[in-house]
Amino acid sequence: MSLVRRATPEDAPELLRLRQVMIDSVFAADSSSEWHAESLPTVRAKLSDPDGSFAAFVIDHPDRPGALAALVAGTVEYRIGRADNPHGTVGHVFSVATDPDARRRGYARACMEALLGWFRERGAAQVDLNASADAEPLYAALGFVRKRDPSMRLTLPSA
Repeated sequence: MSLVRRATPEDAPELLRLRQVMIDSVFAADSSSEWHAESLPTVRAKLSDPDGSFAAFVIDHPDRPGALAALVAGTVEYRIGRADNPHGTVGHVFSVATDPDARRRGYARACMEALLGWFRERGAAQVDLNASADAEPLYAALGFVRKRDPSMRLTLPSA
């Protein structure tokens, strides 16, 4: 029996907590969690739509009832097709986190495998993610390869 399960709306506060763990490990200067309260209703709504484009897979913390030990979240997106992906379905992993006291137990890998299965079920031909140096060996073991990426970002001001 797998420890991995699909996250539910009741998991939303813990998803945000683990997302903050990930953010803090990558961007130490971004350690504020003030945004959680504003994000909580949106996360709950996304988790309540089992047929939507967002999914999160989690493992319950073995030592802390009500807490999560690991989280992997992603979305399925449509982009106009091209030769290596004619239908344009792409998975994007954007949050992988393990509680610091639950690391080195294979939880992130198990959650990633569940998310990759979910992407396959939805017809994703490719899966993208951004990897920290610490996490790169896990992703490489799952078959991810580094790509040349000319990504840029624009942050839009609130309306």
